[in-house]
Amino acid sequence: MAFLENIFSLIDMRSFSSVWFWIVVALFWSAASQFVLGASFDLITRARRDGLQNMEDLQTLVEIHVRRKLSLMRRAGHWIVGFAAAVLTLVLMLAFAYRLEFAQAVFLLIFPLTLVRLLELRLSFRIERESMQGLQLCRALLRHRFWVQCLGVVTIFATAVWGMLHVLSRSALSM
Repeated sequence: MAFLENIFSLIDMRSFSSVWFWIVVALFWSAASQFVLGASFDLITRARRDGLQNMEDLQTLVEIHVRRKLSLMRRAGHWIVGFAAAVLTLVLMLAFAYRLEFAQAVFLLIFPLTLVRLLELRLSFRIERESMQGLQLCRALLRHRFWVQCLGVVTIFATAVWGMLHVLSRSALSM
């Protein structure tokens, strides 16, 4: 019985002190920086280095994702923006007005996700408008990946600081 208690004390199910929350944060940012408009980082670097078939694959893959995103935004963009704003507002209020730890953790995950999606949408419009191909497309995708990584570093730092402050304040209250 003591063994199970030790395991459950190690795997705390609260948000900021839970190893599972930090695994989700790490996996989310890893996936967000690994794939740019459906194209993996290694495909972009191989297309840039080797060209030929890899460049055709990259262009086809990015074209499919750009068309899909822009088609969806042109059909139902205002509904998507309204729904996303409503959900973000709800979670924001639950997190910081009502001080719910789980809502704070969710907000610190989905708000940066929203920013990443907006950056992807902006890049999609730019790729369509400028008819990007070849090395110009590779540069744009790599630049987007860089900014997503910067956003990820800032977000992980802010989440860690907020979580640490939350855990410390909770432990100070229990003393």
